[in-house]
This record gives sequence, structure tokens and C-alpha cells, in this order.
Amino acid sequence: MSLFSLWLGVMFPLVFSPGPANIVFAVSGAQMGVRRSLPLLAGVDTVFILVSILVGFGFGQVMQRYPDVVQVMQWLGAAYLIYLAWTFLRSSLRVADTQAKPLGFVDGVVIQVLNSKGWLMVVLMYSLFSEPALEQFGALGIWVLVVWLAVLNISIHLVWIKAGHIISQWSQHPGHQRWQSAFYAACLLLVAIWLLLDSRLA
Repeated sequence: MSLFSLWLGVMFPLVFSPGPANIVFAVSGAQMGVRRSLPLLAGVDTVFILVSILVGFGFGQVMQRYPDVVQVMQWLGAAYLIYLAWTFLRSSLRVADTQAKPLGFVDGVVIQVLNSKGWLMVVLMYSLFSEPALEQFGALGIWVLVVWLAVLNISIHLVWIKAGHIISQWSQHPGHQRWQSAFYAACLLLVAIWLLLDSRLA
């Protein structure tokens, strides 16, 4: 089996699984459509690429040496998710507002910087695949992994945005849209609670 097949088998479920960024992408797609969600995607994936480069060239060792940094990121990330959940819940209490401000590039940056699970996923990727990649691709091995992860992230994130948009098209009734916003808010709250519990158990 090729290195790429092994890598994809591990990374695809990690990237595709529901998490803070993916849930926010679905909400943005449902409320704003695909095109107006692209700045959010650009913010998240710019950070993902930078994190991939930093961890690939040694920053992951710093994170492992100072686990308190990861714990603080989990707390801040949970707080930001609770804020976003409140925003979505508040919008669910009124008729869908087409003039609502879309989440933009800066929101995407904040979401991903504080997404400790995203950082740890990148650390896991390098712990499993950096040595095989360097053996197969030489000095370019780290950059190959960066590109693979960037393409996978962007593709999966577009799927989540489009899925949210498709679901919203099936339920144009304002009552249905309110329930959707409330559901997404509940999902974000659950992720925030999970982050807080995980930080206490770490």
C-alpha cells in the first residue's frame, strides 16, 4: 500500500469528523451560502497550513514539552465556541435575517488558532508519517505532507459548507431555520463542554 493511501486512511476520518471548525462551516453554509463562507474557509485553512509548517519543522516538540499551553488553548477555544453558540441561539429566536453578518477571515483565524484538537491532529500526523515521508521524498517530505493536508482540509471544509447550504435549501420555512440554528448552537456547546472536560482529564 502506498504512503498516500495509508496517510489518507488515517487523516480523512480525523479531518471529516465533526469538530469546532466543521460545525461552524455547516452553519455558515446554511446561513450565508457557499460564496460568502469562503473568507471563513480562507481564515481557517491559512492557520491550518501555517500550523502544519510550524509543527513539521519542530514546534510540535514545544507543545509536547509544555502541555499547559494546549490546556489554555482548550479553555480559550471552549469560551469562543460558547460565544458562537450564543450567537447562533440568539439568531434562532428570531426570524432568519438575511442581513446577518457572515463569519469572515478573522473569525476563521481565531477559530483555528484556538482549536487545540486541530493542532494535536497535525502533531499526530507528523508522529506517524514524517519519517516515511522523508524516506520517500527526501528533504521535500515535510512539504509533501503540508500540501496533502492542505488539499484534504480545503476539500472537506467545502463539503461541510455545501452540506449546510443544501440542508438549508430543503427547509426554507423560518421555523425550520430557527430549529437549525438552535441545533448548531447545541452542537457547538457540546464540543465546548467536551473540550473543557478533556482539559480537566489531561
